[in-house]
Amino acid sequence: MAYEILIRPALKDNFAVLVHCRQSGLTAAIDAPEAAPYREMLSERGWTLDLILITHHHADHTQAIGELKAMGEATVYGPRGEADKIPMIDERVRGGDEIAFGHGRLQVIDVPGHTLGHIAYFEPEGPSLFCGDALFSLGCGRMFEGEKNSMWEGLKRLRALPDATQVYCGHEYTEANSRFAMSIDSDNAALKARAAEAASLRATGANTVPFELGTDKRANPFLRADDPALVARMGGGGAAEVFAAIRKAKDEFKG
Repeated sequence: MAYEILIRPALKDNFAVLVHCRQSGLTAAIDAPEAAPYREMLSERGWTLDLILITHHHADHTQAIGELKAMGEATVYGPRGEADKIPMIDERVRGGDEIAFGHGRLQVIDVPGHTLGHIAYFEPEGPSLFCGDALFSLGCGRMFEGEKNSMWEGLKRLRALPDATQVYCGHEYTEANSRFAMSIDSDNAALKARAAEAASLRATGANTVPFELGTDKRANPFLRADDPALVARMGGGGAAEVFAAIRKAKDEFKG
């Protein structure tokens, strides 16, 4: 592969992710929760930071932009729709845009809902997806600013990516997400297998991220809001309504 991807825990349950192009030597940070893990990874590999790719405006994804930018001359990319809420953006991007990165290009995908301007970055060669808080393993972000139709459409854009896509999301939430998912979809064999895998990984202190998108398509109830069995279980309705019902149930879940 032309890209090397490193991932480390950050803050309480965030991730710090670096993407390095072996051919050009360029390196990109995905979001900026805190500077220390990025500094450690860069130092260990002898890399310099060239790009900072921001997915949305929440502080746990942006608060270290200044520290990261101070390491050199990194160009900060961020969502056009949230540029007024994110410090030091150099390049404003939106769905459909492409970012030149080393020998290839990163595709920008609109995924509104968690925040109105939330975007994801897709690297098609890996393929790899960097989706912030739009999609999690067995879950998705809370619908803080958007509404059900636009968030469901954004998730469908991610669902349409190749099954082999490795997904790098913003938080380590898989075990908690699995408990909720099992409460509404306990007969799902793919979900049972993923929940068991996540429990095993976390028991050893390992990350559950990255994860394969194809597995999540079969196991994640938020990606299956148009699946007839799950629609019936949630009381029927259109896919966006079922998605909203699943999201509301997760918000209220106490397990």
